[in-house]
Amino acid sequence: MSPRLIGVGVGPGDPELVTVKGVNALRAADAVVVPVMEGVDVGRAEATVLHHVAPERIVRVVFALNERTDRARREAAWDAAGERVAGLLRECGTVAFATIGDPNVYSTFTYLAQTIAGLVPGTVVETVPGITAMQDLAARSGAVLTEGTEPLVLVPVTAGADTLREALEGPGTVVAYKFGRQAAEVVDALRATGRLEGAVWGSSLGLPEESIRPAADLVNGPLPYLSTLIAPARRDGGRGGKL
Repeated sequence: MSPRLIGVGVGPGDPELVTVKGVNALRAADAVVVPVMEGVDVGRAEATVLHHVAPERIVRVVFALNERTDRARREAAWDAAGERVAGLLRECGTVAFATIGDPNVYSTFTYLAQTIAGLVPGTVVETVPGITAMQDLAARSGAVLTEGTEPLVLVPVTAGADTLREALEGPGTVVAYKFGRQAAEVVDALRATGRLEGAVWGSSLGLPEESIRPAADLVNGPLPYLSTLIAPARRDGGRGGKL
């Protein structure tokens, strides 16, 4: 049988938000890989997986998860991680890769799958969807992501504050990811576009250190990298006004 690489979304951190299908995929795999940063004891994906899988079945693989400036170092880390997972695929057959959120939304799994395609030709790649941070934040804060014909725009602020501002000038709900170091710029963009009121921020959702606050409070210093912002669409048409 062909080797199988399964990207399993394990949600934003709350172990209760891993789907039944996700848990089954993790438990059925011959090995469960979790991405970790060098020097970090237990990453968020690993901490979540440990609630569902025995520790001895987990393989920790170092990825340059926070490397955004040194491309050579990042590429070397991806290559090394790919070789490690390729070895597991040849040895075990079925490998599950646990990723926070969803494996098809800004996930390291995408790069891993591309690398494996060259190292182990014929590998079957599958994904199991996971709950995203924006869904969890919406549920925990009461923010409504979309109504009627409203668009939903997801922006990684690492693409630049101008990209975020352009999205905020549009008609729909805007969700921002990856902006911990640029919190002040995010608040400036919200204020400049009249979207500050009603916007909500969250981090470490479902974990003991969870924090959920109005976006207007985000003016003092950097925030965790895995921060999420929801700026709901402007809604003044009453119930069903945008149907």
